[in-house]
Amino acid sequence: MSVLSLRLPNSMHDQVRDMATKEDISINQFILLAISEKLASIDTAEYLKQRAARGSREKLLAVLSKAPDIEPEAADRLYQ
Repeated sequence: MSVLSLRLPNSMHDQVRDMATKEDISINQFILLAISEKLASIDTAEYLKQRAARGSREKLLAVLSKAPDIEPEAADRLYQ
């Protein structure tokens, strides 16, 4: 495991400490979770870019053309 020295503005440190306290975790755990979430977000964006590059509008439209043209069931409607 590595040790990292991090400089934070006092106001940000106060916010991190308060949030960590609310979540009942240490500041270290809070920062690890924040970094993990950011890394996952970046990885997901990269994955989606790669998938989009392989996509085809024509293939999408071909698949959508096979869907029946009917109203959704009541349980599937956003607003009822």
